[in-house]
Amino acid sequence: MGVTIQSLSEAMSANLHFQIDPHSGIPVYRQVMDQIKYYAASGAIRGGDQLPSIRELAQSITVNPTTIVKAYNELVHEAVIELRQGRGAFLSHQASDCSVEDREKALHRIARQLAVESAQMGARPERVLEIVDAELALILGERQEAMLPMKLRVLGRESGA
Repeated sequence: MGVTIQSLSEAMSANLHFQIDPHSGIPVYRQVMDQIKYYAASGAIRGGDQLPSIRELAQSITVNPTTIVKAYNELVHEAVIELRQGRGAFLSHQASDCSVEDREKALHRIARQLAVESAQMGARPERVLEIVDAELALILGERQEAMLPMKLRVLGRESGA
């Protein structure tokens, strides 16, 4: 299941896709955490950007709100986000200062996971690359860069994948 998040800022239209796989063996709260970290590392969200509310994100990916609370609390503990009483969750400025080396490590970890799983399925490497190419084209085609802080809101759900 996936969800698209879009900026409320008039100057920015960044679509973020939260893709949750309940069958992956990775706890859902951990998947949420990892995806927020990846978006911060990539620059898709920046320090000061507001994240969806707990209730909004929980409803959009159809999980219990305590799952999002756990993810957000862990991210606070790791200094990735800040929770501001009555205002919501915001990406910390420190989180967006991810080094090139950290980004490369994360990218290699994701690529290795894809390589292992596709090999286990018997997928041809050429087909895996075609699929990755198509998915990147879809995602990058929807993303526009801007320098202003943004507030994110849920646009809708995607099913499948």
